[in-house]
Amino acid sequence: KAANDTKSTDPLKIARAMEGMKIQTPMGEVEMRKTDHQLQQPIYLSSWQKVDNKADGKGTRYASENTGYGFRADVTLDSFVAAQPTTCQMKRP
Repeated sequence: KAANDTKSTDPLKIARAMEGMKIQTPMGEVEMRKTDHQLQQPIYLSSWQKVDNKADGKGTRYASENTGYGFRADVTLDSFVAAQPTTCQMKRP
């Protein structure tokens, strides 16, 4: 996306364009933190349990590797909650 936006392959132009950039991924929105170029994304906490296909959508629907057990998403932490402070003193060219 940064290369397309800048119409360049220059690493410095791309790095600057990525600062603060947000993109949608299968795991949710991901943002490149400007202060240290670390990707910030949601965190998903899950539990391993027997597949039960509950109609309310809160059960485990898919078995992993034919075990009869799978992961159930228990908690989702948005990226702004999951983000940790940084002490990075990144030097920019």
